[in-house]
Amino acid sequence: MAFAVKAEIRDPQAEVFALLRQKTMYGGKRIAVGDAIYVFASENEGGRGLVARGIVVLAEAIAKEPGVARQTPRVNLSIRRTALAKRRLGRDELKPFSDWDDGRAETELNFKFYRQATNKIVGVSQEVSAFLDEFF
Repeated sequence: MAFAVKAEIRDPQAEVFALLRQKTMYGGKRIAVGDAIYVFASENEGGRGLVARGIVVLAEAIAKEPGVARQTPRVNLSIRRTALAKRRLGRDELKPFSDWDDGRAETELNFKFYRQATNKIVGVSQEVSAFLDEFF
């Protein structure tokens, strides 16, 4: 399974991205070392969307805080960049794809990343992975 992360990315051209305490949703908590991952620089923090593809070199689950009933699983990640995006793909490009049942890769990304504005790690389908590969 491949994954995608939307996070604050200060240097989109970095060789390694270190992301701490990232929320996981839509299967994101299953991320492991060696997994392929697509990196989106969050527009909420001034980013521009898809910036890189990489390989997970560290995936460390964060222990839940005692006494808190509902908690989203979080992980620390380190990603080694393998490619830089050659074309833009972000909120503006994905916004028109809002028919949640159309089965399109663009719609899956819009749903998982932009229906809720929070930054997160998500699992993505093979169709989304193939679609994203076209941007490199």
